[in-house]
Amino acid sequence: MLRTLFVVIALLLAGCQSAYYSAWEKLGVEKRDILSDRVESAKSAQEDAQKQFADALEQLSALISFDGGELQDTYEALKDQYQSSKDSADRVGDKIDSIENVAEALFDEWEEELTQYSNESLRRKSEQQLKTTQRRYSKLIRAMRKAEASMEPVLTTLNDNVLFLKHNLNASAIGALQGELEQIQKEIQMLISEMNLSISQSEEFISLLNSN
Repeated sequence: MLRTLFVVIALLLAGCQSAYYSAWEKLGVEKRDILSDRVESAKSAQEDAQKQFADALEQLSALISFDGGELQDTYEALKDQYQSSKDSADRVGDKIDSIENVAEALFDEWEEELTQYSNESLRRKSEQQLKTTQRRYSKLIRAMRKAEASMEPVLTTLNDNVLFLKHNLNASAIGALQGELEQIQKEIQMLISEMNLSISQSEEFISLLNSN
């Protein structure tokens, strides 16, 4: 029974997506246009995530170098930065999922339409364009997923620090975390590097879509 329900839900969702794309096509917006927009949106989400994680690092640095004032306020600010970072990571993941959804629909449609050509020369040209686009798309998604994965260790370290400080909010506890700063700096630097690569791949892919 439960399995049947899952199948029904999956079919309904697939139908909703199909209707969604059909509605846009009636307005002159093709799947290629939607894909380009979603890649652009994901690129912006990654840029925002870069800034957010840098802010979280800055807040952690401020807490570890704490030298007076309201310790509770500084801790609360770090906790907020952790939650904001987690939200940013979730948004990036959602954006990538949406890209994969429309890309799958686009490539399925493209492959099906190859069978409709009567002109063999045009068919071969279109097929070559499809293969090039798929190849570049695969490279893009790998970069995006790798950048997404690079956020996990940072979130884990931030969460560990927040949890530790929650029950040990004193100068001694802060001193115990000083060794964590160097590690999270390395993790965030790696994150930013992976994000930059993914953002660069996004720009190249958008350019490819617009040139076809």
